Amino acid sequence: MSQSPALRIAALYRYPVKGLSPEAVETAELETSGYFPGDRLYAIENGPSGFNESAPRHLPKVAYLMLMRDEALARLRTRFDDATHRLTVEENGTTALDADLSTTEGRAALADFMQGFVPGTLRGPPRVLAAPPGYRFTDSRTGYVSLINRASVAATEDLVGAPVDPLRFRGNLYLDGLEPFAELDMVGRVLEAEDGLRLKITSRTVRCAATNVDPQTGLRDLAIPKALMNGLGHADCGVYAEVLAGGRLRAGESLRAVG
Repeated sequence: MSQSPALRIAALYRYPVKGLSPEAVETAELETSGYFPGDRLYAIENGPSGFNESAPRHLPKVAYLMLMRDEALARLRTRFDDATHRLTVEENGTTALDADLSTTEGRAALADFMQGFVPGTLRGPPRVLAAPPGYRFTDSRTGYVSLINRASVAATEDLVGAPVDPLRFRGNLYLDGLEPFAELDMVGRVLEAEDGLRLKITSRTVRCAATNVDPQTGLRDLAIPKALMNGLGHADCGVYAEVLAGGRLRAGESLRAVG
């Protein structure tokens, strides 16, 4: 079986509420066939979508508040506590909301906040949805874990002629050690961690207009999918993977590509 040089995990991120700010983590315990822990646990429904928590099915991201259309969300800074499911929302450095999303009252409080924060983009009353077991509010039906090649982000800077924050791509694993866009040719290959965790790369990630939004300022200031299409003939950057064997990932550790 062919092998390639070791890759390094530069950073790990999760997004507890779809469309809201990322949280860096030092370690992550992944389960076989599971999602990235703490990722996309909640979503904010943008008007009635028909989502049924008892029989969940994947819906397009336009059913929810998200950066592709609601760039103002990037101005919020959020923190999520796993033990209590409390979400803290800061706006302009001030705490605007502290709510327990495991309760009906807490989810209603977040929905009420969004009603006032992005009233112009709402198609109906917002509603905070909790992901039932075995389901997450990912963009892709099979988007269990998303990987971003930081060399691809650097190459994208050349295409757009401006600095590009890697967090525009909202990935879980940010990797060093690959050539620019080399991840796109790794579909079908497996990444192995030191403790036996195995990730199988399943598909390329087609970028949308969410990457045009600066995650720090909330300004829609770049045209990344257009630049990728013009420069490369496609709008892909990053890949999705499924967890073949569970284990722990750590920021700074190495992964080995096989297959």
